[in-house]
Amino acid sequence: MHGPAVPGWLLVALCAVSGAYCVVRMRCCAGPARSAATDEALMGFGMAAMAVPAAVAPAPAWAWLPYAALFGTVGLRALRATRASRAGAHHLHHLVGSLAMVYMAVTMSPFAAGGHGAHGAPGAGGVPLVTGALLVYFAVFVLHTGARLVPAAAPAGGPPPAWGARPELALACRVSMGVAMVAMLLTV
Repeated sequence: MHGPAVPGWLLVALCAVSGAYCVVRMRCCAGPARSAATDEALMGFGMAAMAVPAAVAPAPAWAWLPYAALFGTVGLRALRATRASRAGAHHLHHLVGSLAMVYMAVTMSPFAAGGHGAHGAPGAGGVPLVTGALLVYFAVFVLHTGARLVPAAAPAGGPPPAWGARPELALACRVSMGVAMVAMLLTV
């Protein structure tokens, strides 16, 4: 990732912690929820690796290929889950996120002009079309998901859920990964 080192390392930490929490969620969930947590953990750790500041640890010229393969695989899993699930909206979000990461990995490619030529057709000195569309999508996702974090009345009685089964933490994880995606897209 291009840009200053300190924000880059904070982004790495944010994505790695989100990925680690998703691993905890994987242990507490089953079925489709476990599959979603697995995809989110892969995205979190992959985003953390991709967000390492280039000034500190420059990625080799071939690094885009494993990133594209990882996120392409996650995208295929999300596509399969979207088609198999009635509640495919969240899996569709995983698909968009995976494709966004593939897009960013390809822009790292030495085959893209200057490492950043695959952005799409830029406007008159503006943001490339694909990058702009992804920025809008993730900004809306962060606002929509963040609004769902507004506290509601706590259910009466019963033991508190395990850390991995707390819905507000899963939403906070999704918001933080969405914010990280916006930050990464801004550097493309």
